[in-house]
Amino acid sequence: MKIVTTRRALLTGLSATLLTASCGLPRPGPNKREIFAGSVMRQGDAFVVKVNDFVTRETAVQPALGFSSKFLNAGQLGSDTIRPGDTLSLTIWENVDDGLLANKGANATQLQQVQVDGAGYIFVPYAGRIKAAGNTPDGLRRVITSKLDAQTPDPQVLVNRVAGDGATVSIMGAINGQGVYPIERPTRTLSAMIAKAGGVSIPAEVARIIVKRGTQSESVWLKDLYDNPKMDIALRNNDVILVEKDQRAFTSLGATGAQARVPFETQTLSALEAIATVGGLQSNLADPTGVFVFRNEPAEIAMKVLGRTDLVGDQRMIYVLDLTEPNGMFLARDFAIRDGDTVYVTEAPFVQWQKTLSALTAPLGTANTLNNLAGN
Repeated sequence: MKIVTTRRALLTGLSATLLTASCGLPRPGPNKREIFAGSVMRQGDAFVVKVNDFVTRETAVQPALGFSSKFLNAGQLGSDTIRPGDTLSLTIWENVDDGLLANKGANATQLQQVQVDGAGYIFVPYAGRIKAAGNTPDGLRRVITSKLDAQTPDPQVLVNRVAGDGATVSIMGAINGQGVYPIERPTRTLSAMIAKAGGVSIPAEVARIIVKRGTQSESVWLKDLYDNPKMDIALRNNDVILVEKDQRAFTSLGATGAQARVPFETQTLSALEAIATVGGLQSNLADPTGVFVFRNEPAEIAMKVLGRTDLVGDQRMIYVLDLTEPNGMFLARDFAIRDGDTVYVTEAPFVQWQKTLSALTAPLGTANTLNNLAGN
């Protein structure tokens, strides 16, 4: 009886020693027990939720990019529409030998480099100040002809648009040809202008196109621009087009192949893809039953997931994935990772025991080595 009691005391002491030793050992983060201890159900400040099909559906929210009706409904600019800053060339024929404008012995007059002023007007001798902006060359021809008709019999007018300094867009960012480009007949839409500038210099899957028009700024994914012709908006004078790489990222921690902040490489990213992106789980360390996703969830989504109606503001949510369950891999494939998420994989329980035993037995091994050296 005394021997049994002694053994129990030894085992209890050993367990206490192991537990105490394990608390001070290095590790990548909390274990499953510690994470669950932080649950609201245990007076913590985070909701711990096991992922199932319902949770994957309710949390599958991705940033929706696209243009508003104001951008979508803007019609294309006519390629011949005259704008402030344009330069025109006028040729005027008069049906008399001694006309108003022509030199003696000639019946045609050329007015080169006629600049459309900032208010959109030009000056034509004997016709006066005429509104040119908003007209086509043919429309302006008719206006000038009408004005001169009272001054000289049967005038004939030819109007050419020489250059368009007013209708331009600026393109910058991850584009092969940054610069200022005129809006011309082939480049009146967003996709055409991007092509004119040499296309984007980053993978299309992570390219975001931002269009700033006045005080309004809107954006679209490049892939959506190509897949949905409706998003190929007409451009306007002074539009600024910025091409930038997707700024979204998640953080990988714990027993994964990398501890890092990882940028998104596609528009959508699942938990399974996120794990694969960082090299998968470390087979000698990871606990496949302890894959956690930490997130600040908007109240409207959190209330759907939790079946509550009393939450206000972002909620701390911890989603739990167990890859060993029959459908665990499917759930990980369907669960969407969002910008700012932290994917954390706990270590397997036996790993901490191994570390503890190694910590306890290492001094004994060192002592034996020293004794052997002393005996020699």
